Formats: sequence, structure tokens, C-alpha cells
Amino acid sequence: MSNVDRVAPAGTAHAHDGDHAARRSRARYRDFWSDVGASFPVIKGAASTAYYFDCERLLYETFFPELRERTLLKTDLWNEAKNTEILNWAASRGARPVGIDISFDVVSDGRRILLDHRPGCAVSDVRALPFAADSFDLVYSMGTIEHFAECGVAVGEMFRVLRPGGHAIIGVPNRLDPFLRPALVYVMQRLGVYAYGVERSFTPRALRRLLESEGFRVTAQTGILFMPGWLRMLDLLCYTRAPTLARVTAALVRPFAWLYRRVPAVRRHGYLTACVVEKPRADRP
Repeated sequence: MSNVDRVAPAGTAHAHDGDHAARRSRARYRDFWSDVGASFPVIKGAASTAYYFDCERLLYETFFPELRERTLLKTDLWNEAKNTEILNWAASRGARPVGIDISFDVVSDGRRILLDHRPGCAVSDVRALPFAADSFDLVYSMGTIEHFAECGVAVGEMFRVLRPGGHAIIGVPNRLDPFLRPALVYVMQRLGVYAYGVERSFTPRALRRLLESEGFRVTAQTGILFMPGWLRMLDLLCYTRAPTLARVTAALVRPFAWLYRRVPAVRRHGYLTACVVEKPRADRP
């Protein structure tokens, strides 16, 4: 039985009810993302996606400076299939790429993108990773664990598969986003028009506490995508449905990309907040 199945003491009616509820919840999660993975358009050419890639690349260059021969796990393959292809970029710099996703279509597309780098790709839930303990030098998880309630289980799985002394970057939506993206997402969810289903947000402090509660040592705190959430959404909408208008949204994105590169202080206020963490070695406190 996986960690996510352990929701109540065995041998009780409450346990069986909890098990069934957990299975139904996981099945709904899998079905939702399978549908999204099959139908969501590719957004790799959008101006805000280029900005997203620049943010991710800067994260890697700052906190994962040595990639060659490092085994790198990415906890979803969405960016490879639809967005920034950051794992492909890391692999081109010598990392050994491994990725999982809950959607078969996303895994298939991600594997195709990474094919030249002999990737390890699997259809899997981040709450029950199909890898042995201490398997990876690096773990990258950006915008994954906020989509379900058992975020602590997912963080615990990342801790388990990361080797002692290894590092991870884990990011989630920033509840303190100055452009109020969480409020926008809440309204869109209530209206049934938010494409990414359930999405929680975290304060930077709450994210730090979550990661430390699972055993990680936080070494740095930062963020990506300092820009209004509505502008990212509008840019993607124009890119996919009104390409002529995408020139306008691209012009609106550029000042935020410039600020992110040139004014490091704004990075902590991005709409994704991120922690850089280490799995302590046994001989180190």
C-alpha cells in the first residue's frame, strides 16, 4: 500500500471509507489532468513563456550551477510538453533527465522532446514516486504540489528519493503576490473557467515550514514570474487564439522580464514562490 493509501487505521469501517475516498480523489485527479494533457494547447512561443524560461534558467544557474552527470528529477513534464522545456535545457548541459507526470499524453510528449538525452520518463503520481530512496542528485518541482491536499506526502516523497546532500528547488503559487493572482484564481475557479483545476497558494513562510516539516533544510528562498497573473493568462489566450494581439501582450510582458533580470529584489515577489532546500547528510545536523 502506498503512502497516499494510509489515510486511516486498518481494520475499521472508517479506514475503508477513507481508502475509497482517497482512491476516488486520486482517480478524479488523474482523469482531470489526463484530459487537460490531451487538450491543452502548446504555449511555447508566447512572450510570457520566454520570460518564464528565463526565470527558470536563472534559478538553475544560481542554485544548480553544476549539472553535468547529475541525475535530475522533475516532478511533472508539463513544461516539456507545453511550456518552457527547462528539463531539456538542463539535459543539454549534461544533466541526466528523469521526469514523471500523471498524464499519459504529457509523458509521451515530454519523452519525445527529451529523446536525444535518453530520458527516464514515467506515468506516475508525485505522491507515490516509483523510485528507490536516495536516487537523485537534484529535484525540481515548480507548480506541482499545490494541485492536491496531500502536499506534505509529495514533499516527503521528494525527500525520500533525493540523496543525502542533494538539493531541490520547490515552488508553489505565492499567496502574497502583489498583483493578487490567488484572488483572481479563486474567482475563476468559482466561475468554472480556470484551466488548472484545484490550486492552493502558500505564503513563503508556510512553504518553508512545510518543507522543513518533512526534513529538508532550507538554504535560500526566492520566486519567479514577477508579473500580473492576468497578463500571463491574457498573453497565452492571445498567443493561442488571436496572434495579432499577442504583439500587444508581448510588449506588456517585456518590462516585467527586464525588472526580473535587473532588480533581484523583485524576484521574491513573483507569483510563484520557491525554496531551495538540501537533504541533510546523516553526519551533519
